[in-house]
Amino acid sequence: MRKIIYYVATSLDGFIAGPDDDVSAFIQQGAGVDQYFKDLQAFDTVIMGRRTYEFGYKYGLQPGQPAYPHMEHYIFSDTLELETPHEKVKVEKRDINRIMELKAGAGADIYLSGGGEFAGWLLDHNMIDRLKIKLNPIILGRGIKLFGSSSSNADLQLLETLKFDDGFQIMTFNVR
Repeated sequence: MRKIIYYVATSLDGFIAGPDDDVSAFIQQGAGVDQYFKDLQAFDTVIMGRRTYEFGYKYGLQPGQPAYPHMEHYIFSDTLELETPHEKVKVEKRDINRIMELKAGAGADIYLSGGGEFAGWLLDHNMIDRLKIKLNPIILGRGIKLFGSSSSNADLQLLETLKFDDGFQIMTFNVR
């Protein structure tokens, strides 16, 4: 069975973006970011919510195009409509049975790109198997929470911590 791995940047106070989806305070380059891009090559499938997909438009992503060209994309949304999506981009209604089908399918582990609300929904349904937290040495105070409005509890097992000179860390946890 494939694992769903939530690989995401967060501030020390648990925000994946500031107000208005601002990510400018996050570390954007360096050895830790290079490690993240290297790690992405191990995935062949990405899942995300609508807001995360549309966030890419700010950085040149065209509607219907894959954000990660080497991966199959599943965007879970009840409202997103794409006129001519690329063959690697599929829009799905939020359905836990569909998530279970993806996990049971063939292939590498699944990259959960975000966002916070979608990740919270998956956490509420015990679908996240691993967290890879790109911990940034910043405090945002407000913004988009790591798990949105979820109030679920999870027992985590720390597997690895990679530390970088700029204070950036990648912490890997199993969700028990």
